[in-house]
Amino acid sequence: MIALGVLAAAWLFARRFTQQGYSPELASSITVWAVIAGLIGSRIYHVITDWKSYEGNWGEAWQIWEGGLGIPGGVIAGVAVAAVLARQRNVPFSHIADAAAPALPLAQAIGRWGNWFNQELYGRPTDLPWALEIDPEHRRFQYLDDDTFHPTFLYECIWNLALVGVLLWVSKRFTLKPGRLFGLYVLGYSLGRLWIETIRVDFASELGGVRVNIWVMLALIAGSVAYLLWGRGDVGEADPDETAPDEPSSDELAPEDPEPEQPVHEVPSAENITSTP
Repeated sequence: MIALGVLAAAWLFARRFTQQGYSPELASSITVWAVIAGLIGSRIYHVITDWKSYEGNWGEAWQIWEGGLGIPGGVIAGVAVAAVLARQRNVPFSHIADAAAPALPLAQAIGRWGNWFNQELYGRPTDLPWALEIDPEHRRFQYLDDDTFHPTFLYECIWNLALVGVLLWVSKRFTLKPGRLFGLYVLGYSLGRLWIETIRVDFASELGGVRVNIWVMLALIAGSVAYLLWGRGDVGEADPDETAPDEPSSDELAPEDPEPEQPVHEVPSAENITSTP
C-alpha cells in the first residue's frame, strides 16, 4: 500500500510541478531522492519515538520490512532533500513544496490501508457500526475481552483525502504567497493526526504522560499557524524573488516613433547668387 501511495503522489506532484514550467525529468529526480530520504527518515522517526521496543535488540531497528514508519520523519527528511536539490538546480524551494502539498496527504491516505491488513494502529474499543474487528493475537493485553475497535487508519485516510481536496481547491481559488500552501498542508494534517492520536491505544513512547506524537503535532500546529499568519498580508501578491519576471507589454515592444526630420536648407554658394534687376 505504501508503494501505491508513493506512485499516486508522484503522479500528482509531477503534474503540478510541470504545470509551473519545469521538466518531467526534474520532477522525477526530485521524487526519487525525496522518496528514498522519506523512507529512511520515517524509520528513524519511528525508532526514536518507539525506542523502548528495540532496547536490547537494536539490530531490529533497521528491519523496515517488519513495519514501523513514522510519517512526520518521512516528511521532514523528504523536505530536507528537496530543499538541497532545489538549491542545486536553482529552483525556488516553494515551487517544489507547493506542488507536493496535496500529493503528500494522498500518499498518506493510501498508505494507511496497510494498517488494516496488519491489524495495527487501531483505536479504543467501540461498538459503532463501522467498528473494526481485531483478532485476539493483535490486541493489547488489556483489551483481550474486546472484539471491535475504532478504525483510526480509516479516520486518517478520510481526513487526508478531504485535505487533498481542500488544498487543490485553495490552490485554484486563491493566490497565496509561495510556500503557504505547504503550510496549510502541515496545519491540516497535524490537526487531524492530533485528534486521532488521542483515541489510539497502540503502544507508544510518552513524554510527561502524553504520547510523543501528540507533542509533535502540537509543535507543528503552532509552527504552521505562525508561518501562515506571518505572511497573511501577502495573499494575492507574487513574491518578487520567486517568480519569473513579467513579460513586456505590447506597448513596450513597439518601437518608438522616430522624431521628424528637420528640413535641411542648402546655403547657396557665391556663384549661384545673382543680382536682381
